[in-house]
Parts: sequence; C-alpha cells; structure tokens
Amino acid sequence: MSEKRDYRDTVFLPKTDFPMKAGLPQKEPTILAKWQDADQYAQLRAARDGREKFILHDGPPYANGDMHIGHALNHILKDMVVRTQTLLGKDAPYVPGWDCHGLPIEWKVEEQYRKKKLNKDEVPIAEFRAECRAYAQHWVDTQREQLKRLGIGGDWAKPYLTMNFKAEGTIVAELMKFAETGQLYRGAKPVMWSPVEKTALAEAEIEYEDITSTQIDVAFEIVESPIPELVGAHAVIWTTTPWTIPVNQAIAFGRSVTYYLFKADDDRDYLIAFDLVDDFRARTGLGFRHNPDTPDTNDLYATISHVSSLSYVGSDLAGTIARHPMHKLGGFFAKPRPFLPGDFVTTDSGTGLVHMAPDHGEDDFDLCKGNGIDPVFAVEGDGKYREDWAWLGGQGSVINPKFNAPDGPICSDLREAGALLAASADYQHSYPHSWRSKAKVIYRCTPQWFIGMDHPLTHLSPKTRAERRWEGEGGAVNPAEERDDAAPTLREAAMRAIGSTRFVPEKGRNRIGSMVEGRPDWVISRQRAWGVPIALFVDRKSGKPLVDVHVNQRIVAAIMEGGVDAWSDERAQEYLGNDYNLADYERVTDILDVWFDSGCTHAFVLESGTWPELLREDSDPRPADLYLEGSDQHRGWFQSSLLESCGTRGHAPYRAVLTHGFTMDAKGMKMSKSLGNTINPLDLMRDYGADILRLWALSVDFTEDHRIGKEILSGVADQYRKLRNTFRYLLGALDGFSDEERLPVDEMAELERYMLSRLAAMDEVMRRSVQDYDFNAYVRTLTDFCNEDLSAFFFDIRKDSLYCDAAADPKRRGYRTVLDILFQSLIRWAAPVLVFTSEEVWGTRYPDERSVHFSDWPEIGNWRDEALEARWSKLREARVAVTEAIEPLRRDKVVGSSLEAVVTSPAEGGADLLAELFIVSNVTPGDTIAVTKSDNHKCGRCWRLLPEVVEDGDLCNRCESVVNG
Repeated sequence: MSEKRDYRDTVFLPKTDFPMKAGLPQKEPTILAKWQDADQYAQLRAARDGREKFILHDGPPYANGDMHIGHALNHILKDMVVRTQTLLGKDAPYVPGWDCHGLPIEWKVEEQYRKKKLNKDEVPIAEFRAECRAYAQHWVDTQREQLKRLGIGGDWAKPYLTMNFKAEGTIVAELMKFAETGQLYRGAKPVMWSPVEKTALAEAEIEYEDITSTQIDVAFEIVESPIPELVGAHAVIWTTTPWTIPVNQAIAFGRSVTYYLFKADDDRDYLIAFDLVDDFRARTGLGFRHNPDTPDTNDLYATISHVSSLSYVGSDLAGTIARHPMHKLGGFFAKPRPFLPGDFVTTDSGTGLVHMAPDHGEDDFDLCKGNGIDPVFAVEGDGKYREDWAWLGGQGSVINPKFNAPDGPICSDLREAGALLAASADYQHSYPHSWRSKAKVIYRCTPQWFIGMDHPLTHLSPKTRAERRWEGEGGAVNPAEERDDAAPTLREAAMRAIGSTRFVPEKGRNRIGSMVEGRPDWVISRQRAWGVPIALFVDRKSGKPLVDVHVNQRIVAAIMEGGVDAWSDERAQEYLGNDYNLADYERVTDILDVWFDSGCTHAFVLESGTWPELLREDSDPRPADLYLEGSDQHRGWFQSSLLESCGTRGHAPYRAVLTHGFTMDAKGMKMSKSLGNTINPLDLMRDYGADILRLWALSVDFTEDHRIGKEILSGVADQYRKLRNTFRYLLGALDGFSDEERLPVDEMAELERYMLSRLAAMDEVMRRSVQDYDFNAYVRTLTDFCNEDLSAFFFDIRKDSLYCDAAADPKRRGYRTVLDILFQSLIRWAAPVLVFTSEEVWGTRYPDERSVHFSDWPEIGNWRDEALEARWSKLREARVAVTEAIEPLRRDKVVGSSLEAVVTSPAEGGADLLAELFIVSNVTPGDTIAVTKSDNHKCGRCWRLLPEVVEDGDLCNRCESVVNG
C-alpha cells in the first residue's frame, strides 16, 4: 500500500494572532494609557454631541482612604449604565465626583495632630482647613487612579469636588434659598450627638450595635397629689441611661395604664404599673409587707383584689408632684417634678413611669416643652456635665460604662440618698454608635439649625408647582391638585416626588417613602471646622437670621472666589454693608452637615453649566435620568438630594433611582478588617485583571447582598475564558473575510437563518436588560449564547464547512457571513462589560479603526422566525439525545469519534441535514435512536466516513473537487 498524502495544508483552519492566554494584569494598563493619550472621553463626547442625552449623576464617594470593593462594584455598575446607554446611541457623559468636607477627614487630620502631641484648637483655623483640603485632595487623586484602572470612562481630568470654591459657593447659595423662604430655623432640640467627635450627627451617620448597659430602678418621693394616699409614697422609674437622672425634670405616666400602690417589706409605699410589679420585685428583691387587714399571701392578684382602693388609672395621677432624689442640692434639683401624661408610655418593660430629661430624648423634649419645661443644657459637647452643675459638675463622660456602673458615681450618690432600689450591669439592647469613631452617641439638646419638614413651600410659583406634580414621562398633572394656593410642605413635596420616581428595585420606593414620611426636621448644622459654613448673620435681639438678598449675594460671591475661608470675622462688616451694624448681629460659626453638601450636587454639577455636556433641554425639570448608589443611601444621598431639590425647586433631582446591595464574603458574612475577610479590589486587579472584576460585578444579582471569594472568582475567570475563546474563534474563522464574500440572508442555509433568528431574539433580551438595568440577565444572556448556541452548537456543526468547503461554496460563505454578523453584535454587547478585552479583540481585527467604544448598538435585521426557532428547538433536542446515545460507544472505544457512527433517529429533517447536525457518518429514519459503527472508509481530508471513499485516506467527492480545483 502506498503512503497516503497529508492534506492538512489544504484545510482552511482558523488563523489569528489573538492569544488564548489573556494576561490582563499586564495588557490592561497599556490599553488604558492608549485611551488616556488619545483623550478618548473627549473624543466620544464630540462624537455623541447633539444626540439624545442620558445623564447619570455620580454620587460622591468620600475622599478618605483607598478604593474598597464597594467602590469597585458601584463604579462598575455606573460605567455599565453609561456605556450601554452610549451603545444605544445616546450622549451619556459621566462626571465623577467626591465628597471632601466633614468629620471623617477632620478626624484623620486631628489624629495626625494627636500623634505629634499638638492641639488642633491652637492652630489657626485657615491653616487647619488647608491641611484638611490637602488630605482630601490626596485621596481624590489616589482613588481617581484606582477607579480609572477599573476601566471606568469619564471626565477624570475635571471631576467635581464639594471643596471646589464654586461648589462651596453654590452650596451656600442653596442654603440661603431655604433661609429666604422661611424653611430654615434655629432651635434647641435633642439630636444625635457624638461626645467623642463633639458634633451632631445625622441618622445616616449612625449604626446600631448590641451592648450591655446598667439598668437602675430609682425612687422619686411624691410630695403633692390629688390622691392623698400617694403623698409620701415613692414613684419608681426604670432607665438604662443612669447619666440622664441628673437632668430629670418630670415623670411621665400612661393615661390608661393601671397603677398599683403597695407597701413593701422595706416599710415604703411604691407606685408601679400593675402589670410590671412582679418584674420590679424580681429586680429589687422587695416583697409585700404583711398587713392584718389583707390576706396572708405574697400573691399580687389576691392582694390587690382585696384592697382595690390601692389601684389607680393613670389619668388619676394628673397633678401629682414628686421631688428629685438629689433635691437637697437645692436650685435645679429642688424644683418640683410634675407627673405628665405621655402617649408613649407602655407596660412592655420598666415600671410604667418614665423619667423625663428633655435635654436627652425626643419624647421627653416634646412632652416637657408642651408643659412649659425647657432644656437646661447640662451636658457639654464632650459628654461631661458642665462645671457649674450642682451634681457631678465637670465629671463624665456620660457614655463611659464605669461612670454609669452600679458602683459608679451616679449610682453611689443615689444609693446614699436612699433612692436606688436596684442596679445591675446586665441589660442587653441595641444602641446607636457613630459609624466613624464607633463610639456610643447620645441624644443631646443643643441649639442647631433645622429645615422644617412641614413648612409650606409657599415660594413655589404655580409653574413650579405644576412641575412638582410631574407624573411620569407624559408629564400629566392631576387637575385636583392644580391649585395655586395648595402649597405643599417639604414632606408632601418629597412624598409626591417619590411617587413619580422610578425605583429599581421597586422596593426602594417604600423604603425611602417610609423614612421621609416619618422623619423629623432636618438637622443641617455641625459644630466642626472643615466644611461649608452656615453663612448667616443672626439678629442678637430677635434671634432671627438676617434675610437680605444683597448681603447674601456678597457672601456667595466671596466664597466662590476664596472658598470657605472667606467666611470670617474680618470680613463680616464687608458682607453686611452700610445697612447693618455688626454689633447687632452674630456671625454663625457652625458648618453644614455634609449630607447637605452632597444633596446640592445637582445644583453645581448638573445645572451650573460648568459641565455643558450635562445640561439638557426637555420638558421634564428633573436634571438626572438616574442616581445609582448602595441601598444605605435611601437615608443618605438619595434623601438629602430629594429634600434639597424639593425644598428649592419643588421636584426631585432624579427621574430614576437604582440601588445595589452590599458585598459579603464567600460565606455571606459582612466584610470586616477585624474578621480578616475583606477583599481588596486592587489585589484582584493585580492577580486577575479589571475585566474579571467587572464580569463578577455584572454577573451577580447586585440588587441584593451578594458574595465574592476565591472560588467565586475562579468561576468568573472560567466564564471569562469561554468568552475570550469565543472571540478568538471568531477572529480566526473570519480571517480574510471581505464584503465580496458576503451572502444574502435569503440565500443562506436553514441553520444560518436559525442562528440569525436566535440573534434577533437575543437582541430583544439585551435591549430589555438595559432598559431594566438587569445586568445580571444581560451578562447571562451573552455568556449562555456564546457557550450554548455558538461554541457547543453552531461552531461545532459548521467547523466541517469552514475547514473543508471551497472558499466560494455558498454554505461556507453563508457561515462566514453569519460569523461576521455575530462578531459585530457580540463585540458591541461585550464592550460595556469587558472594556479592555473587547478593545483588544476589536484592535486585532481592525487595527487602524478607532475604539470599539465609539460603536453603536448592533444593527439587527428582521430575522426573527419563531416557527423556524420552534423547529430547530426540536432538532437540538434530538441532537442532545443522539450525542448521549453515542457516548457509551465512545467510552467502550467502539467508535473513536461521532463521525464513525451511523444513527437511526425519529427526528425529521432529511438525512444530510441530520448527519450534519449530529456530526455522524449517516442518519436513517427510525422509531427510536440506535447507533452502530459505519462500514465506510474515512476521507483523508475531512475525516467523514462516506460511501464514495474507496479506502481510508482517499478523498471524498467534495474534498477531491476542492483540492484539485
């Protein structure tokens, strides 16, 4: 037998320089540098100029520390939104920004001072602020480079910073709008206060942790009462904050609560809610004193049923007065402590009598204020009682457990006074802490600046009120609400704005709605140095802020020119001008809550014209299409932006709100440095590359809490390799493809037309996924199509035609035409996800064309054929069944490959099509599937076993024709 010829050089194998090994950590920085050198963002803005706008407004991360995994997820999602909207043909600019003021930065600078044993208060305030500004700028620059490394496209050369002078001036101007419209007021109310940080805190700056506190029962002697039996008895209060006893001013009771006066075995009479007497006795160890006139029993119910005159309804207690346990100190402590009815009093725990300290509780403050009792401001900003306070003056800190302990000074003094009935350090409960210092906070009544939630927005013009009632894209207005005199309150305006905003997921609407519906007035003042000043003058006589447009204009202009340092004593008279005397006015030195800062970003970023590409002209007054942040921002940035915009403009600054959950470790636990389970995105990019991190972020259900870990990332890397290999195959299979080779769709084989129908169906899913911000579905659809429809099906079936058909064969031309259509579609759909890899793929095929990221959404023809898809769905099921039937023969080495098999199948489609579909030698019709080995010989070029091949190694008719021309 003569040696057979090797026909490998006649086979059209895919050819490409695109490597299988990605090497992303090395390649990505090179691609990023190329984009930066070309100023690709500016080029894209020019290319998209004049098109429909889509504005995603970046919520400012805090300029304090390296990027963490939450930053990475958030910015990848934002980049995905911007890139997919750009792909749809819109002009979707992205201006990143940073929050630069506030306590975290000031705290870090103070830490540096403490290490050097320096006192911040001894440094000129302008010098201290300069250090805060430098600290913030350092982390802005650091985070900027880290976020750029993720492939986030945006105006990185010109980000917005809340500490830019123009931004600071705009924030002051927005504040003055509230002052000019009467929404701003200064009042003394209990607010969350951090004794460690010495400032008020917003609810968004609070986190709750479980602690163990001292619980005490304290006796207040009753000195007056319309009920004679109560005089000389002791009302008992229970509290877990012993430090508030030195500021007690009243006792609250429940009107419908049943109270019981009983004589204990310590010879005292105690007034307790009937339902809580047993709990009280368990805590104190006190029993009933035996009385000859009562049954000889220690059973409460038998006792009270015998002496019913000792029980009282709470409303009977009105007019009762007690005295403070430390009344002998005189002054404040000698004043009467009235009994006041409180709707908040329950019998869930305690004694049914609640001690009132209006300085340190919201219910306390409201009840006492309604009865003419004012706060006394006994606790200073550092948590200590002020020096002149008669009891424990200069001592504290009140949040110190030792200070409140059963053997601490408060309990010791109460015990000596005969008022402490029980004290134990074993009460477990949830308690608010500062999320920065992690220290406990207190409610503390101090003069603060507030924006009223229930102040009518009478300044809104009828036009603005109509805008406020915007209801969806049609801009419909409810006629029942179209009344010029129906000025909403800020709360009402915000609730209506929530109603006309799209929330993704929908549950976000109820979350922010419930918060706004029940929130107290907005505390906007802080007692710190690094921030935007509450640049107001207050009349020393009336206590009212000065509202003068000309004064305000001078202040705003100065801050826009020189920043927050322009608000100083030295320039105060300059701002007041000739119409006012500085001696008559107090210059406010508080700063604004940073949530007010960030709540104003829509004003100085979206509306100012500093970034012209962000300005839009349409009938909807809301400047942003989308705000996108973590779910915690329902009480943070989403809400502060909503309130600021509604209070000044009557509508929300956004049309839609998208929220994501938090990233947990592989076990579903919250990441914590103390647990050692944090994942550093910088390490991930160094080890895997940014595209792997992006693919992970866009593959998870980010609307819920989700996980990351080595095993999860390993799966994502495998997913990436499959996508990369799909593009590598396409590049190789399309080598040398040109328009002359293109085949019209109506001349293509049925399989190609089926794949185009599948592509058209996929297009519908991809568009819907972008519309719904369902990026999990977007990525899953893309990867499933590449893996299941292409690699495991279409590519597998057509490799014979690609390798062995003549270059001009219509089947091969049709296949390569569809491959080109697939390439043009898939590379565009993949580009927002795999920003670096898609650029590498695109540049491999089109080295002289500009970036893939300038491309529009793929052009998909009218290829959808549902009947054809139904037919091929059945054929694909038959293919799976045949493959499963062949596998045992392969395993037993009866056949080496499926090409050696002869199959009997009930599938309909014709022998040639089915043989091609199943990749077997021959198919004959039959009721069931059966597989045998073919007796035919194998073609030496295409390896098919066909009747016309005389012996192994000879050519089949097709290959003979191709080889010999």
